[in-house]
Amino acid sequence: MEDCIFCKIIKNEIPSRKVYEDDEVVAFLDLTQVTKGHTLVVPKKHVADIYEYDEELAAQTFSRIPKIARGLRDSDPSIKGMNILNNNGELAYQSVFHSHIHLIPRYTETDTFSVEFGDNSQKHSPEELDTIKNAIQTRMEE
Repeated sequence: MEDCIFCKIIKNEIPSRKVYEDDEVVAFLDLTQVTKGHTLVVPKKHVADIYEYDEELAAQTFSRIPKIARGLRDSDPSIKGMNILNNNGELAYQSVFHSHIHLIPRYTETDTFSVEFGDNSQKHSPEELDTIKNAIQTRMEE
């Protein structure tokens, strides 16, 4: 894609701080640095989001994450945890429409990143959960 900033990084048309690269995947520091070391793992093949991955691309991309995450963690002894995120679609805060995975190191409970999971367990009956489960399974079989 001509206007894709990640494709330009992959082609070395614009500078980046790459921490990893092979024939299928590149990883570089995110400019926003939500926390120090915030890294993006990006397939070199342009796909907009997770829904466009085939099994091969998923295996190529996701199999690199543990190695990159360990390198990131081991680079700084003050890293105490890591969030690994993939945003798909504007509503999910995807801002660059070339699929990528965020590796966000965590240092303390007061660093500059937070995720809040609401507990909606009381809103869905077991029957509703079965309906949701069945709908997902049916779509995966198609």
